[in-house]
Amino acid sequence: MPDWVAWGVVVLTAGTLALLIPFALHRTHLIRLARRERAERGRWTGPLPKVTVQLPVYNEAGVVERLVDAAAGMDYPRELLEVQLLDDSTDETSERGARRVAHWRERGVRIRHLRRGTREGFKAGALAEGMRVADGEFLLILDADFVPNPDLIHRLLGPFQDPGVGMVQARWDYLNEHASVLTRCQALLLDAHFFMEQGGRWAADRFMNFNGTAGMWRRRALDDAGGWSADTLTEDLDISYRAQMAGWRFVFRPGVGVPSELPEDVRSLEVQQKRWSQGGIQTARKVLPDLLKGDWSPAVKREAAVHLLGHLAYPLTLLLGILLLPSAFARRALGLDELLLVDSFVFVGATLSFLIFFCAAGRRRRRSWPRLIPTAIGALALGIGLTATVSGAVLRGARPGVRDPFHRTPKRGSGAYRYLSPGAPRDTFVKLALLAWMAGSAVIAIQHGLFATLPFLVLFGAGYGWLGMGELFATPTAAPLSRRSGLEKGGAARDYDPIASS
Repeated sequence: MPDWVAWGVVVLTAGTLALLIPFALHRTHLIRLARRERAERGRWTGPLPKVTVQLPVYNEAGVVERLVDAAAGMDYPRELLEVQLLDDSTDETSERGARRVAHWRERGVRIRHLRRGTREGFKAGALAEGMRVADGEFLLILDADFVPNPDLIHRLLGPFQDPGVGMVQARWDYLNEHASVLTRCQALLLDAHFFMEQGGRWAADRFMNFNGTAGMWRRRALDDAGGWSADTLTEDLDISYRAQMAGWRFVFRPGVGVPSELPEDVRSLEVQQKRWSQGGIQTARKVLPDLLKGDWSPAVKREAAVHLLGHLAYPLTLLLGILLLPSAFARRALGLDELLLVDSFVFVGATLSFLIFFCAAGRRRRRSWPRLIPTAIGALALGIGLTATVSGAVLRGARPGVRDPFHRTPKRGSGAYRYLSPGAPRDTFVKLALLAWMAGSAVIAIQHGLFATLPFLVLFGAGYGWLGMGELFATPTAAPLSRRSGLEKGGAARDYDPIASS
């Protein structure tokens, strides 16, 4: 290897590590913040306010009936409760939802089935249209795969007695956590987000985010933030920062869980993760410059920057994995073998910081150590495997002017209405190619005695192999389309009449 190439590889590896290490160290900082105690208000006292429950759906035939039943059955005075099924569907979801809406309306629930003449603005557009006709002072938003407990409204209302609180977020629980290794690892990743990231930011008075569902908004906070916007793929993160920059405070309730459905196959998971990552970077480009120029504290600005730019760790991790073996050869060519030991310490430290982060979250659920440790290792491999797909979405999010459609996360529900996620074949071959690279690198490392790189090559290879093979052998069936329901015609939102649409 020529010296100039070797130095280029070494410098590139060092630069990648220098950018990744702060993200790894930040995890331990969040663990410390999350340990702080913060008092929570109890239930609402005094006259109860009007609450609107918004249910945005798009082709959710397998779960829409369950969703409507759970929302309509909430324990809240019927004269103060309004339910909106915000339905942009192009399949039989509309008919299924309409039947349940009619069922509950006959029983005295104030429930509306709102259909738009366009899918413009996607979820953000549906929420904005629903808010325009809603009469609630507070709005509870639930995605299609969530099944709230009857007392959820009461459990989220309490903090709003403080007039400065604009949003209250519950944590997510999981209906299908034990369906597979994939769902168990996802559950741990999400627990780390809620208990450590959301919990730490809230406990330390940093900016946090509404998670798009299982949260309640004060309507005036949405108005002050400028309302819902569809110019990013994460409308929830975008409006969260705009609302907090407008002076509203958010509350996280770690003791309140809302059952939800985890993606059960690789393709569905990647649809979700690509949208979150691309939208996160889009939101960073949109709000971070104004936030950094504002008069917020340095601690708030630092946390916001790490939060909004966190998805950059995906392409950096992907690059680091590719460079593992070339970097080892470059150091040997330059006579810098002693730096391999330094690299090993850095890699081990970064890996341990993530494992500690996941285990700390798992212990908040009182998960047993014998099951928690292998799940944490699996979660780390899952995160590495996702870099193959998500890195491209991050780079697209960094490009001004890129406007991609909002792809919803496929829901299993009854199991009969899954659909094939877009763009899977190319992603599959990328992961399999990376698996081959890691396997070849491991063989070469053994032949040349570069044993310090082996654990990391195995970890990276396991992540890419797991998701690549899982995607290759996934065979979800497409959901049947029964009727287009007039979405292509255009027009304002209207109450849906299934008889008139027949």
